[in-house]
Amino acid sequence: MKILITGHKGFVGRHFVSALPDSEITGIDLKDGNDCRDYFKNNKTKFDLVIHLAAIVGGRATIEGEPLSVATDLSIDAEFFNWVHETKPTHVVYFSSSAAYPIELQKPEHRYRLAESDIRLDAVSNPDLTYGWAKLTGEYLSQFITDSKMYVFRPFSGYGSDQDADYPFPSFIDRALRKADPFDVWGDGEQVRDFIHIDDIVQAVLWHVQTGYDGTWNLCSGIATSFNDLAEMVCEEAGYKPVINHIRDAPVGVQYRVGNPYVSHHYFKPQISLREGIRKALQERKTQ
Repeated sequence: MKILITGHKGFVGRHFVSALPDSEITGIDLKDGNDCRDYFKNNKTKFDLVIHLAAIVGGRATIEGEPLSVATDLSIDAEFFNWVHETKPTHVVYFSSSAAYPIELQKPEHRYRLAESDIRLDAVSNPDLTYGWAKLTGEYLSQFITDSKMYVFRPFSGYGSDQDADYPFPSFIDRALRKADPFDVWGDGEQVRDFIHIDDIVQAVLWHVQTGYDGTWNLCSGIATSFNDLAEMVCEEAGYKPVINHIRDAPVGVQYRVGNPYVSHHYFKPQISLREGIRKALQERKTQ
């Protein structure tokens, strides 16, 4: 297959490149000094598959601290969808986010698992800051792609051993390997997330593309895990029991973000448990 991956040197992009060793891959990444928007303006190659990952995220601190920087994603996606409309790739994968879901559904008192149908593009509710708005806008634009198979994925808290340290999971792994005591956790640690391993994310996406099941899908485990729970699991697997130090004034985001897997797990069910993923990350980071 002739494949384009934007953001191919990022966390998710690297794993797609590794999972497609026999394909002819064109990668565009700002880390190489290449802005994908320039590529969209100047190159009209038709691809079999396009996986669009290029975006400014940078973890919670960037999402809350640099909202206008994140809003650049609106420009990236506008150029992307215009290019797709013109070049008509066979398959198009757009990575949205669980941040696109209404924040009103993500309160601790609800304990509500977010289903694909909870986003209504004809009656939009407030998503999570500029990152959520950018991804929601991208989903809206994807409706107008009619000449390609269009796949929209909403990953929840993807994680893996080579993830950037801006994110909670690799930060926890690094602290555990250093036997940090006290062990820092942002906020009160009761904020809840839905963790899914990067290998499961990649395999789920490729399964959909290979089988042609297009549409909009959650990428989630459906399992609620608080950051206190995550810290406890990481430390248990590292073989020690530190004092937990809650940093109360750190950015924490919404309180309860868990995906409803009822629809997506009919097609692809994650294979790697969070505890298994923790063991894998600890082992891989030790050998680096």
